[in-house]
Amino acid sequence: MTDQQQLSPAERFAASRQRAKQPLLETFRAGLRFDLDPFQREACASLENGRSVLVAAPTGAGKTIVAEFAVFLAMREANSKVFYTTPMKALSNQKFQEFVQAYGAESVGLLTGDTNINSHARIVVMTTEVLRNMLYADSDLLTDLAYVVMDEVHYLADRFRGAVWEEVIIHLPPAVRMVSLSATVSNAEEFGDWLQAVRGDTDVVVSEERPVPLEQHILMRSKLIDLFDSSGLAATNRVNPELVQMARYGGRVLSSRQTRDVGRYHSRGGRPDTFRMNRADVVRLLGEHNLLPAIFFIFSRNGCDAAVRQTLREGIRLTEARERDEIRAIVEERCRTLLDEDLAVLGYWEWLEGLERGVAAHHAGLLPAFKEVVEELFRRKLVKVVFATETLALGINMPARTVVLEKLEKFNGESRVPISPGEYTQLTGRAGRRGIDVEGHSVIQWEDGLDPQSVASLASRRSYPLNSSFRPTYNMAVNLVDQFGRRRTREILESSFAQFQADRAVVDLARKVKQQEESLAGYEKAMHCDLGDFREYSRIRRELSDLEKKGQRAENASRSDRDKRQRQLAALRKGLREHPCHRCPDREQHARWSERWWKLKRDTDRLSAQIQSRTGAVAKVFDRVSDVLLELGYLADDDGETSLTVHGRTLKRIYGERDLLVAECLRRGVWKELDAPSLAAMACALVFEPRRDEGLAHDRNLPRGAFRPALDRTTDLWARLDDLERENRLPGSDPVSTALALAMYQWARGAALDVVLREADMAAGDFVRWAKQTIDLLDQLSLVAQGNVGRTARQALESIRRGIVAYSAVA
Repeated sequence: MTDQQQLSPAERFAASRQRAKQPLLETFRAGLRFDLDPFQREACASLENGRSVLVAAPTGAGKTIVAEFAVFLAMREANSKVFYTTPMKALSNQKFQEFVQAYGAESVGLLTGDTNINSHARIVVMTTEVLRNMLYADSDLLTDLAYVVMDEVHYLADRFRGAVWEEVIIHLPPAVRMVSLSATVSNAEEFGDWLQAVRGDTDVVVSEERPVPLEQHILMRSKLIDLFDSSGLAATNRVNPELVQMARYGGRVLSSRQTRDVGRYHSRGGRPDTFRMNRADVVRLLGEHNLLPAIFFIFSRNGCDAAVRQTLREGIRLTEARERDEIRAIVEERCRTLLDEDLAVLGYWEWLEGLERGVAAHHAGLLPAFKEVVEELFRRKLVKVVFATETLALGINMPARTVVLEKLEKFNGESRVPISPGEYTQLTGRAGRRGIDVEGHSVIQWEDGLDPQSVASLASRRSYPLNSSFRPTYNMAVNLVDQFGRRRTREILESSFAQFQADRAVVDLARKVKQQEESLAGYEKAMHCDLGDFREYSRIRRELSDLEKKGQRAENASRSDRDKRQRQLAALRKGLREHPCHRCPDREQHARWSERWWKLKRDTDRLSAQIQSRTGAVAKVFDRVSDVLLELGYLADDDGETSLTVHGRTLKRIYGERDLLVAECLRRGVWKELDAPSLAAMACALVFEPRRDEGLAHDRNLPRGAFRPALDRTTDLWARLDDLERENRLPGSDPVSTALALAMYQWARGAALDVVLREADMAAGDFVRWAKQTIDLLDQLSLVAQGNVGRTARQALESIRRGIVAYSAVA
């Protein structure tokens, strides 16, 4: 019986009337192979009614259907355009290919940092930064723009790139309707309220339902145990009692007599033996339980590669002869542009062997071509097991039946920290393929010290708050001042989500301050003394107590310091004895109230300071940024009106973390003597972000010739800018890193891949990523820099864009 037949006559009539209100949605639905979920229908109806929409739903829930409806609407209107923005090039490439299949190559374009295909198309997929740059440049591509889709909009919490999302949302033309797609965040309504404030009519549609139910298991010894009690007798999310017992006794279920014996053993300080299956055995176990394909999340690239080698050594083979032939054909087709001499350096043959046996790694160090092949083979069910870092959980459409978490902690760059509930939700969101699996499965490998209750708490908290990371930059400041002037720019920045959240926090803080001020008045009344000012008396007591404690800690103080402190103590004791309140019979009772008063007063003053710092916080940072730009001559102040100088117009077109440093180097001609390989090395030094053990290369590992004096001048400029920023209470920036400069120099001079990767001491995928960021900066220089530097930048760009760096999945 269909859903329609199960409805009552009244419900069928109401549904019919609803469909009549949204004829375009009904046309769109008719072309789908499946029916829409309630949240999808609600969001699409908002779009048809001419409103913007924020959709917050779990990974894999089908949020992109709403985006596809926006594309459908745009294509039905004459000349209307839709921009689909993503946070990652890989996701942009994937969406581009999907739209090409649906609408044809002539209707779809792609714009990323290093790809420009059919930019005047009606459907253009792009990274969010590209759209931000278009808005500041007032690009003619914005003409007829009707819809903007912001996929993974929760990226605006990213501390490095998040500000770009807010810039786009604030500066898009008012008539453009927005489709914002987000993971399940706990403050979706707050984010929706902000969108309503800055964009106008915006509906918030939230769905907490996973499209495929998730069964969660713990792998203890060689047994899969349900995390939650599934007896049907227990409350929801109650931890499985069997798991709790096994956790206590090393993975065994014990009889009552054994429990007593083990209890005596534990009381004598003993421990049960622990046992952990190796990865190959876990893969076999999942195969026996029909839980493949699976993604193993391992928070280490080396760990992912080692896992593949381990499973292959153990003889794992998950494919049949027909599948192996298909795998080899796909690999050879997708990798045909790679040079034969590079294959061994890239580990091609070992990688291919793993693929043919149904096993692969997926992480940022992998060559982009290899990563894309792994994604395609996994989607085609030819690769059955992928060992991946958490980057796989972000955006890419690559669901599995099962997700395995080997550990519930990861290295965050400084120390090992537990994964958050939001990260757990994102990772396990890959489990369960819609239309294929009845349920998805998550498997957590047990290790000593794991608490079942903590795991259950992590697994049952499904969302996390979305917090703004917005901060004004130099490029943002000159672009906005040029368009709106300084006063109007301050007002615009006050409309950011960062300030919106700060203002809401101020309301709560102000309410708390008011409550505490009422309590302070009550305490003051309770400590009132008829003989004198007890607040003054209690201040003397506190000063005396603090000075006595300080004296006890300062054992090694000089004689003069000790004498000075003794004089201060004597004066305070005298003042205390002579104070009228010292003779009060209720002195100690008053003192107890005064102690409460002082503690609450200190806390109230702290809250008041927070209110002061948060009020207009974003505009205050903009003022400091503007002061730096005025001092350096990028902005000019004429009779109270702020405008751009010729140097400011150059800075307008430079995007990136080091925008001001690049502008200063161009202005002062620091790089005019550099040849193309040296300029490539310099651009690399400006974009490269070293790990903790990297940073500055030794002088003998730097390119020779003009590079070294140019680097010295660049570093001197950075130091002066850093000092100026800190004087203006701005955070400053990290020093320029030359760790990759020589490798980029060699690559630009045509060195072989194996030589360059050996010098770089990094994986091919990492080198490609930094090379593409270097290309992005060189491209900007080629357009902005005058004379020889601009021409050299174009030559440097072309010299880097070769071999594995030139590869594009959509070329």
